[in-house]
Amino acid sequence: MHLLEKNYFSLKGFVRLHTGTVSVVCEKKLSLFQEKIDMSAYPVESIRNFSIIAHVDHGKSTLADRLLEITGTIAKTDRNKQVLDKLQVERERGITVKAQSASLFYNYKGVNYLLNLIDTPGHVDFNYEVSRSLSACQGVLLVVDANEGIQAQTVANFYLAFEAQLAIIPVINKIDLKNADPERVEKQIEKLFDIPVNECIRISAKQGTNIDKVLEKVIEKIPPPQCNTTDPLKALVFDSTFDHYRGVVANIAVFGGEIQKGHRIVSAHTNKRYEVNEVGILTPNEQPTHKLYAGQVGYLIAGMKEVTEAQIGDTLFMYKQPVEPLPGFKSAKPMVFAGMYPVDQTEYNNLKSALERLTLNDSSVTVHRDSSLALGAGWRLGFLGLLHMEVFNQRLEQEYNTSVILTAPTVPYKAVLSSAKLIKEHGKSEITIINPAQFPDKHSVSEYLEPTVLGTIITPQEYIGKIIVLCQDRRAVQKEMLYIDEHRVMLKYLFPLNEIVVDFYDALKSLSSGYASFDYEDAGYQAADLIKMDILINGNPVEELSTIIHNDKAYATGKYLCERLKDAIPRQLFEIAIQAAIGKKIIARETLKAYRKNVVAKCYGGDITRRMKLLKRQAEGKKLMRKIGNVEVPRDAFIRVLKRQPEK
Repeated sequence: MHLLEKNYFSLKGFVRLHTGTVSVVCEKKLSLFQEKIDMSAYPVESIRNFSIIAHVDHGKSTLADRLLEITGTIAKTDRNKQVLDKLQVERERGITVKAQSASLFYNYKGVNYLLNLIDTPGHVDFNYEVSRSLSACQGVLLVVDANEGIQAQTVANFYLAFEAQLAIIPVINKIDLKNADPERVEKQIEKLFDIPVNECIRISAKQGTNIDKVLEKVIEKIPPPQCNTTDPLKALVFDSTFDHYRGVVANIAVFGGEIQKGHRIVSAHTNKRYEVNEVGILTPNEQPTHKLYAGQVGYLIAGMKEVTEAQIGDTLFMYKQPVEPLPGFKSAKPMVFAGMYPVDQTEYNNLKSALERLTLNDSSVTVHRDSSLALGAGWRLGFLGLLHMEVFNQRLEQEYNTSVILTAPTVPYKAVLSSAKLIKEHGKSEITIINPAQFPDKHSVSEYLEPTVLGTIITPQEYIGKIIVLCQDRRAVQKEMLYIDEHRVMLKYLFPLNEIVVDFYDALKSLSSGYASFDYEDAGYQAADLIKMDILINGNPVEELSTIIHNDKAYATGKYLCERLKDAIPRQLFEIAIQAAIGKKIIARETLKAYRKNVVAKCYGGDITRRMKLLKRQAEGKKLMRKIGNVEVPRDAFIRVLKRQPEK
């Protein structure tokens, strides 16, 4: 039998199988990939660290694919689509969720350059990923669609880079489209960002037009990192993932010194010591190297077995050579909270370990223990937005095979306490409320505060009327209105966060036929007339369905919830009253009728008192049954009621 020629790499030897013969070439430990790259050939002066930032769907990942191809990092094939988007959820939704880095080698005017590229997400919910990526960079490529022009997230990302004092290179993408208008986009960039028209590069990432000009501009305009290899080791952990076999794989940016296998390092956050097992660069797959030097970006494996050991924003330094820790990252501020519970309580421990591993990879999620009478033990999680919550849930299902129940999203409110007893109990006069169960009574509070955001809407001018009505409906206050050019308008509104968190984005898109874009940033807290609305079933409050709501919206929301519950709860042999209440006041009610036996079926005429006697006896029986009967809301009814539905 003839065997096809195959190459086998193993740790013990390199065995080649020829047609029917076996020849052992050498008994030597070989890398699974190829020879380790010598990184000393790239001094600090020839390193450029940059990110690609843009609005959703403006072609960041496609540009990253072309840059990887032109530098020879990946082979040029038709299958190269979203190479850096490695998660299943990213490929399914066609969006970038995690910032991914890759090292490119490029020869320009006879000098070899090392270009470290980070592809970032474009959606507002993943803004934390963008701001974290910028801390490891000295410049950015600001990509704008030649067809759609500047969008809300383009403006937000520009200011992130501008505040970080990074070099900004504007790139106008999709010039190959039929409706592309690069001249209009250049004027928008000049008007909004004060960047001269002649600095813009016109490209088509899909067809590969002018991609080499982008690389040349990166080398010429972006400065090399300010650091020195002679300084003591100082490395910033800017991302990390968990590997079942090797433990934590940390992505690091080296700000001083050098690091190699065998070095003993210390974490500034935990003060634990580790021995480095492997260092390398991402091309975009892991490629081991002998050393990493100052100014370079790569990965490190150092036997960190616990998920909590690799804190994002941590500083690593050499044992017995302590350094001043790097400032790290501003911790992410959750905008939306939701309860998460296992579908079956026996899955609690599996879900706990899945949550720990996923929050290592997505450090912007906050986790607090929580429990509920109906749903059992679980957690209250804080997310940056609703899409972030959906993507996190999807990743739990796909990567860890766990299914969960998510409760209705809420936002963090604050209460300024007036009761001396409560102030002593909490140790402060202002408390944050992330769960409606913690909502303090009106009499012990001087004022309630709700979170607000400054929203930026960019829209074609023909939709302005409808959008202003929508914003007023959501209790928003207009702050600014600016015409970017003759067709497009930028509106700035101050919104209460709970008014936009669930379905504002969908409503905005449908009103504007998909043309308007929306972005928001935190704008602190403002005083508001807030109340806690309880849902009662036969007079008993159901804790999971309590909500904190503005007084103006209480009646409509209460009526809507009661109607939904009436459809979800199965009928009983006695009448069930479903009520929405604010304190002792009932504001909405639905009645679920009882199943009734026809007790007067056997009466064929005769005296009316006989019929009345039978009906009265039945009514007394039902009354007794209602007293002792306990209505349990089934779990699937909870899920149906808590699921987001468009307003009726």
